[in-house]
Parts: sequence; structure tokens; C-alpha cells
Amino acid sequence: MNAPPARRPRPRPRPRPRLRLRLAALATLVPLLVPLLALTACGSDGPTAAALAAPSASEDLVSGIPKVDAIAALLPAEVRKSGVLRVGSSVGSSPPSAYYADAAQKKVVGQDIDFTDAVAKVLGLRIERQEAAFEAILPALGSGKYDLGTGNFGVTDERLRSIDFVTYIDDGQGFAVRTGNTSVRKVTDLVQLCGLTVGTGAGTTFEATLDAKKDVCAKAGRKPYQVKVFSDQAAILTGLQQGRFDVLMSTINGLRYQAAQPEAEVTFLGEFHRLDVGFAFAKGSPLTRAFQGAVNQLIKDGTYTRILRKWGTTDSAITESRINPPEHP
Repeated sequence: MNAPPARRPRPRPRPRPRLRLRLAALATLVPLLVPLLALTACGSDGPTAAALAAPSASEDLVSGIPKVDAIAALLPAEVRKSGVLRVGSSVGSSPPSAYYADAAQKKVVGQDIDFTDAVAKVLGLRIERQEAAFEAILPALGSGKYDLGTGNFGVTDERLRSIDFVTYIDDGQGFAVRTGNTSVRKVTDLVQLCGLTVGTGAGTTFEATLDAKKDVCAKAGRKPYQVKVFSDQAAILTGLQQGRFDVLMSTINGLRYQAAQPEAEVTFLGEFHRLDVGFAFAKGSPLTRAFQGAVNQLIKDGTYTRILRKWGTTDSAITESRINPPEHP
């Protein structure tokens, strides 16, 4: 009598993707920045989701920009002779400010990168970019470690005491929540945050604003809001997704970009406060007039608008660059 055929083992069902893998993928979309960012009138009107969905990071708008001798002549003689600018750059994880288009090769792209490189072209200079933590760049300017810093730095009265700025966009402060969170629907006054936990980046205007206004809840007879500060930009969005805090405060442009990415599950709550954003220099730097002239040249020749269109940030346009403007009221 023949033995019965051996039973084939049933294939095991594939395991469901785990939450941590999903969050790891989402971490590649973090915007901050940040700046984050950095930073911006009321209302959530802005670029469409289509405009923000996929900026063409490879589009070259800079390499063909010619040197303008009259503007380059505003540079100090030693800088013209060396032909080099040392730039301290804060690099986040996604558009539009500065991020890695190719993390493996450490290829940095973004709006800040395009504007810095474009100004250098007008001035006939070469950029030596050194990546640094956002909160470390401004203090390092006074020591001479960098000639200038970029990181979507918002111009505030406090910063103007020790830093010179040359403006190139107008961005600002905004709020967002994880999609589906209805604990707050809009933030026009920080009292609307009472009883909640707010996540933001270290050394930013966001942290300063939240710390300076902590008494608003006590004055309103409500429970205070708590602030969680992150130095690692890639951890901020993950923290929001994991529920480690309720509300995210960051740059308007960065949050709009995140809200346009379905995978991020972020809902933008609107703008809170506009700020000019500028290249940052040590106080009294002799480079500011040349940088102002170069930004205004980019505005004049149309390169400025093309860069903003590339990154979906045309509502952050300025009509002229200024040196050390007062903080927006």
C-alpha cells in the first residue's frame, strides 16, 4: 500500500509593515528645519499642493549666472583675492530650505542652496559649504569660523543685536498637527495652545517665541502649554506621528510642503507670524553690501523668481533685499 503523499506546508502570511518602518519612511520627509525654518500674515492661502509636491531638485538655474563686476567690487579686497566664501549651512531632511537629494552621496539641494550659489556667481566667488547644527551657526559667526550662515534664519530684534542680516525671502512661523488631530484647528494666539504639548527645533525663533509667551496661559487661567525641543530635525516629524507632542511649530514654507505630502499625514493650521529671512553675518561684516547688491541683481534679472518657482515658494518673494530691517510687527 502506497504511503499518502506528504503534505506541503502552507505558506506563511506576510507580516504587516510595522509602525516603525512607516515612521522611518516618514522621517525622510521632515522639513525643518529648519530651521527651520526660520520666520511668517494670517491665513493658510499659499502654493497649491501640486506646486509643492515634487520640486525639481536637479533643475539648474545657477551655473549660467554671470559675474557682475560692479557688484563684486563691493567685496573686501581680501575676499576678492581669495575668491572663496566659507558658509555654515543647516541642512534638514526635505524641501524647500536645504536637504539631501541623495543622502548616500551627501548631495545638498534646496532654496537656501540655490540662493547662496546664485549670489556667489554674481560676486565671482566659490562656496565652501560646511554643514552645521542650526543652533550652532549664529554663535560661530562671531568667532570667524564662517563668513556667513544659512538656515532659513528669521530676522528678529533679538538677533539683530549680535547678527547682521541681508534679506532674500519672507517666510515665518506656522503650526501643524497630525492629520485627524482636532485638539486645535488654528493658532492665531498662543493661548489656543494651553494644555497642549508643542514640538519645535532647538535655537529657533519658534522656541524663543514659545518661551517668551509662556505666561499667556496663566493669565487666561488655563493650564500651561509644554514645549519639547529637538536638535535632530529628522526626529521632529517622527515625534509628531508618534504622539510625543500635539502641535508642531515650524516654518510656513516647510509645513506647507509637508501638508502637501499625503504620506506625512500633516495638516497645516496656518500662518502665525511673518519674518524676513536673511543671510546671517557677524555684526559689522563688510560683506553685507555686496550680498544685498547681488540679491537685488537676481531680482532684477529674473533668476530670483525662477528659484522661487522651482521650490514652490513664490508667496515668499520680496521686492528688494534689505540690510538689517526691523522685525515684522
